[in-house]
Amino acid sequence: MIFIAVRFTVRPDRADHWLDLVDEFTRATRAEPGNLFFDWSRSVDDPNVFVLLEAFADAEAGAAHVASEHFTAGLSAMADAIAATPEIINVEVPQQGWGAMAELAPTGD
Repeated sequence: MIFIAVRFTVRPDRADHWLDLVDEFTRATRAEPGNLFFDWSRSVDDPNVFVLLEAFADAEAGAAHVASEHFTAGLSAMADAIAATPEIINVEVPQQGWGAMAELAPTGD
């Protein structure tokens, strides 16, 4: 699986509308056959920072994503709203999707 984490610093005047701005891009990416997950989070320390965790089944699925029309349109829409160049981690991992955490499980009822 290709695992990608991207940190976006958004202009303060655009931060409250960021998820609306990326909604179409998010929905289109989640519909891709090779997409395993595509999840946004907002920083609890800085409301202008959003983190995207995404994964694709393999390199071919990742390449198809980058070649898609919604990828190009999404980047274009984001360019006017970001305050800095996004930071990225992109790695290949030997699993498909999330696994269970061995060190923690729910207790009680």
